[in-house]
Amino acid sequence: MRVLVTGATGYIGRVVMAELKAAGHTSIPFTGDVRSRDGVGDFGDVDAVVHLAAVARVRESFEDPVRYYDVNVGGTVNLLRSLNLLRSPNLLRPPNLLRSPPPRFVLASTAGVYGTAGVPVIGEDCPRAPANPYAASKAAAEDVLAWAAATGRVGAVALRLFNVAGGGDRDDTRVITKACGVAAGRAASMEVFGDGSAVRDFVHVRDVARAFVTAVERCGEGYAALNVGATPASVAEVLAAVERVTGRPVPVVRRPAHPGEVREQRADTTRLRALGWRPESSDLDSLVRDQWAAETRNLSTGSEQLR
Repeated sequence: MRVLVTGATGYIGRVVMAELKAAGHTSIPFTGDVRSRDGVGDFGDVDAVVHLAAVARVRESFEDPVRYYDVNVGGTVNLLRSLNLLRSPNLLRPPNLLRSPPPRFVLASTAGVYGTAGVPVIGEDCPRAPANPYAASKAAAEDVLAWAAATGRVGAVALRLFNVAGGGDRDDTRVITKACGVAAGRAASMEVFGDGSAVRDFVHVRDVARAFVTAVERCGEGYAALNVGATPASVAEVLAAVERVTGRPVPVVRRPAHPGEVREQRADTTRLRALGWRPESSDLDSLVRDQWAAETRNLSTGSEQLR
């Protein structure tokens, strides 16, 4: 299949491009501005879109929520509008050129749409309750996608990503990335809120990329939301793994626990696994080892940032 990928040069996008190629698909990087209707235009002959381009910083989203809706929701609308041209009866697309089956659209969403779910294991039917503008914008993008799929003009999947790690991540708001950065000396210490017993679900970026390939290949008509997670671990377990794998200490600064913090958040991935997906690189030591390898490459080149 010919698959257009937005955000193709980003952390996840680079790996998705490689995994699509490995699976025999033609991956096409999108180079326009998803916020601009003119920049998106008409895709032409593509079978699927993987939509990764987004703004995704929780704290930043509180400062500029309008930008988050503009990019994350408006960009999704623009992309869907262009895909819909492939099915709409208009002068640009004579009836004999309408697409059947419809093109496929796979959205990168977030487990943040669940908010502070009151259950330790989260399934896709758990009510959404986003607690920040970023997650709320992703929930709104999911809604647009679901309604578009209901028209029959596109087959759609929203992948709700839990804590993506490994592969040379640069986002120090992520616990594994930050802990490896502290071990490498990029930061003096790591803040831990509470006693470190809070559990989160981690998944390697390569397994995330393979989930996108699975969704592209198995997506049918209609809409589905699928969780992408793999390995539940506490903050304390992550720190222990980083010290074990790197052989270096990770100094910690203790802070009071956030009020109302979710103690345990695990992904129920039954639906994604039913499509044939299985995590292959997401055990905790592998996640840390892969991120640490990127850190040590960075140290050897003298670069201040991972590229």
